[in-house]
Amino acid sequence: MENLIIYLLAYLVGGIPFGLILTQIFAKTNIKNLGSKSIGATNVLRVLKENNPQLAKKLAITTVVLDALKGIVPILIAKFLDYDDNILWTMAVLAVFGHCFSPYLKFEGGKGIATGAGVLVLFLPLEILVAIIAWFLTGKIFKISSLASLIALLVLIISSFIFHYDIPVINTHAPIFIIAFIVVYKHIPNIVRLIGKKECKVI
Repeated sequence: MENLIIYLLAYLVGGIPFGLILTQIFAKTNIKNLGSKSIGATNVLRVLKENNPQLAKKLAITTVVLDALKGIVPILIAKFLDYDDNILWTMAVLAVFGHCFSPYLKFEGGKGIATGAGVLVLFLPLEILVAIIAWFLTGKIFKISSLASLIALLVLIISSFIFHYDIPVINTHAPIFIIAFIVVYKHIPNIVRLIGKKECKVI
């Protein structure tokens, strides 16, 4: 029962739509009705940058930080309370699931990149560093946020097998694949646009 409460809290905290909240408070804008209709930082930037580029960057950065922290903080608390890694990994998956399928938004949400990176940095800091480098380089070259995110995800998965080749798949790689599946699923419209060469440039 105690574990179920912890899992529920991880999901509920993960579901907090910070991008939506911030844009409603500081820009009087509902990003759920604009752009890609996502609650993530990329859509915050896309929607606000034309009218107020400076505010758009500030709110986008703040959204990234808060979306990462809503995955990090509950896991750190659970880790401090000596819960084992299996519980922590389950919390990580549920935080990403909460962000992507928020209970506060009729189970809609963001793409899971910032929250996913936030939870994974606690378990795989070196892999996240490599993925961030891949994200940055891809973004610089192609200027497409979704492509950069998907390339970074692929690099993360590959590097996790390189750096943790000796760890059983069920311990580390299974949760990574679940998180990756959620993120890719949420990116299906982006993938379709990428194939059709119609994806917007944001970075």
